[in-house]
Amino acid sequence: MKRWIGRWLVAVAVLHTGVALALFGNTYRTMWSDGIWGAGVRGAGHSAAAWFLLFGILALAAGLAVSAVERSGARLPRSLGVALLGLAVLGIVLMPVSGFWLVLPPALALLRPARDGTDRAARSGG
Repeated sequence: MKRWIGRWLVAVAVLHTGVALALFGNTYRTMWSDGIWGAGVRGAGHSAAAWFLLFGILALAAGLAVSAVERSGARLPRSLGVALLGLAVLGIVLMPVSGFWLVLPPALALLRPARDGTDRAARSGG
């Protein structure tokens, strides 16, 4: 079984959050100094900054969860691969110059049948 998918997603999340801080550092400082409550709806720049940071946190949570499943020895559901592939394709179509390309390797790995020839989803109930 592959045990790199969760770590990959965690790395993408850390990279994503680092890019968020680099791109929106001044915006985050302004949001904090002006008051954090409602800061994400004060304009398009604030909304983009908020969503960029929030998506990194969500990706981190997903990566940590996937890592835990991988460590337990349980199979990851094929549906996770389908969802990640959908996210990657939509993200790439909407924003070709983005990190969504980094979601393709784990998505495709989850969609490949297990090495013993049986379907991963059939054995995991996913």
